[in-house]
Amino acid sequence: MNSREPKSKPIAGKRLAQRRQGVTLADVAHVAAVSEITVSRILRNHGPIAQTTRERVMAAVRAVGYVPNRLAGGLASSGSRLVGVIVPSLTNIVFPEVLGGIRSALADTGFQAVIGVSDYNLDTEEELVASLLAWRPEAMVIAGVEHTPAARAMLEGSGVRIAEIMEIDSQPIDLAVGHSHRQAGYDTGRYLLGKGYRRFGYVGHDWTADRRAKLRHDGLVAALAEDGLSLVGSNRHDGPSSTVAGRDMLAGLLERFGDLDVVVFSNDDMATGGVFHCLGAGIVPKRDLALFGFNGLDIGQALPTPLSTMRSNRFLTGKTAIDTLLAQRERPAQFEIIDTGYQILPGATA
Repeated sequence: MNSREPKSKPIAGKRLAQRRQGVTLADVAHVAAVSEITVSRILRNHGPIAQTTRERVMAAVRAVGYVPNRLAGGLASSGSRLVGVIVPSLTNIVFPEVLGGIRSALADTGFQAVIGVSDYNLDTEEELVASLLAWRPEAMVIAGVEHTPAARAMLEGSGVRIAEIMEIDSQPIDLAVGHSHRQAGYDTGRYLLGKGYRRFGYVGHDWTADRRAKLRHDGLVAALAEDGLSLVGSNRHDGPSSTVAGRDMLAGLLERFGDLDVVVFSNDDMATGGVFHCLGAGIVPKRDLALFGFNGLDIGQALPTPLSTMRSNRFLTGKTAIDTLLAQRERPAQFEIIDTGYQILPGATA
């Protein structure tokens, strides 16, 4: 079975150490070539300031990633006992499980999580980053490695520990915890090829909002290419994943490519919808058409024919991120990558 178990040994790489106090008002003033008092007045919107000066200062704020400190006096120097957490969704069961791991790790530490939801929108994520960093949290946990330039500048310049979770396919700012989605897609392909399947179809959802689904697709394609194969057909929903979208996308795919022997779905939501289509159309999963998902959700395993899929270690990812951040409060000079692995669930649909 091509599964990747959690790896306790991190992968480290060189990076510049960040100051714990982060980017200061003086840094903004230096870049904008104005006084600190001028920067302070502009950020507080206090007093008349020339528009050209205001624009120059705000451009410097974005460039250096400065975030105003909302904690005052001595409290600011000792920290807020908060951990900022940003996830893209609370309706997707994947992320409540991650938050469960975070909550478990924070128990009895004296720290509290403050949670923001980005709705898969990088501009919204940028606003949340600015808002949470303004309270000088001890650390930040954020799903994914893609951010706006301004959000990245704030995260890099903050000096606090930053965990980017759910994927390890790119170099992190500080710490990455999760698994390789491209490798997961590749292992899916090799597993199904080993089962004898040759005519592959793909059903997916919006890659713009879900980069990780695209990485899994690309890994699948790479696995097929090693055997001289490619996807016979694919159908993608221009929106978020759902069981309804999975049902409809599979129906549309089979109208065009009726001779497929296996369909890989972007996740279990979509694959469960595919199972529903098969039930309504008289298609027997595995006997007539194999179906394979991703995530290992309970709903897929509760089906009369349990879904064949890959389970990611979401609780472990959240817990490991917090455990690692709080074990070393100062941002280290090297970034770190921790692979929490995944397992293939054979199920009964492939």
